[in-house]
Amino acid sequence: MTDIVERYNIPEQLFWLHGPRSGPPVEYDAAAGMWNVYGYPELHEVLSDPATFSSDTMRVVPEALRPKDFSMKGFITQIDPPEHGKLRKLVSSAFTRKVVADLEPRIAALTHELLDAAQERGRLELVTDLAYPLPVIVIAELLGVPSSDRALFKQWADALFQRDAKVSLAEPTEEQRASVETSLKPWREMSDYLAGHAAERRKQPRADLLTRLVEAEVDGERLPDDEVVNFAIILLLAGHITTTMLLGNTVLCLDAHPEQQEKVRADRASIPDVIEESLRLFTPFAALGRSTTREVELGGVTIPADQMVMTWAAVANRDPRQFTDPDVFNPDRDPNPHLAFGRGIHFCLGAPLARLEGRVALDILLDRLNPLRTDPDDPVEFMPTPTMTGVRRLPLI
Repeated sequence: MTDIVERYNIPEQLFWLHGPRSGPPVEYDAAAGMWNVYGYPELHEVLSDPATFSSDTMRVVPEALRPKDFSMKGFITQIDPPEHGKLRKLVSSAFTRKVVADLEPRIAALTHELLDAAQERGRLELVTDLAYPLPVIVIAELLGVPSSDRALFKQWADALFQRDAKVSLAEPTEEQRASVETSLKPWREMSDYLAGHAAERRKQPRADLLTRLVEAEVDGERLPDDEVVNFAIILLLAGHITTTMLLGNTVLCLDAHPEQQEKVRADRASIPDVIEESLRLFTPFAALGRSTTREVELGGVTIPADQMVMTWAAVANRDPRQFTDPDVFNPDRDPNPHLAFGRGIHFCLGAPLARLEGRVALDILLDRLNPLRTDPDDPVEFMPTPTMTGVRRLPLI
């Protein structure tokens, strides 16, 4: 990994890419007021036990850091059973293998269109020209909102995710309070935008996910407006940002390892393995939060009840206890049980779609660009967010 760190000048806050950890698999961060889980078996245990490690983290966040006038209803990544299962079931049929597979021609056509447009401009910056617009167009069309509004979606996503502040539950500072309020602005704008489209669907239903949410019933009752809107926000954001990071990270891995690029170029059937190894080595959602519902022993330490627990999948995916030569990019790794898409009841709903988009786009990129190379005169820029691994600019030549 040292060569990749130096080659791309990876920011220090993406600490898991700077070398192997030598510390314990679970440790308490007193300064941040939370526990960190770094080990693979320990993280596996956390994700497999939602009764002990709740997804409802807001309940342990200090009152001063909780956003005001903010509803968590419908925020599926923050909901526990049985409500979680009921909400997930509402849209799971939109992400079945067959439904996703049927999207392949559309994904291929969009990839060619976007690359044609970049070719006409005479320059390809992977994120702006392909890795961002491709998945956002696909999820916008599924959801039923205008993909032409993608500049708005990017503005909101950047405001929420392109932040370099470390997660902390320590004594709130004015800076932290201001940061919370700043993050609410794009969220409220997204809420207003999607609420308008949801209101339109109530009057004029369509064959899209937003209509399905508007018309859905849970326990015999329609979902409240705020629940519909929050659910739609998660689908819109998570439905594109994972693929954006996945595609950029995979291209970086192939740029840094030209021998692997030539290998996959000659054998396109190995593209899925390349993507899986990229997901392991450069895990897009590097960390996710959980909160303990009871005292629990994990990794040889005792974590009290009602504690924030940060699960570092990006570190666990390079745990030498699970992976041989964990810092080596090896697409032939078999098995490769990485946790990039989570595990258990919260396993990423859109994982099949992200994998398909990555496979189709990478196959076409390999056809159209030989070799895939970054521009040494226009350096790669990483997202500064400590809990995410991805590039925000990736110029290719």
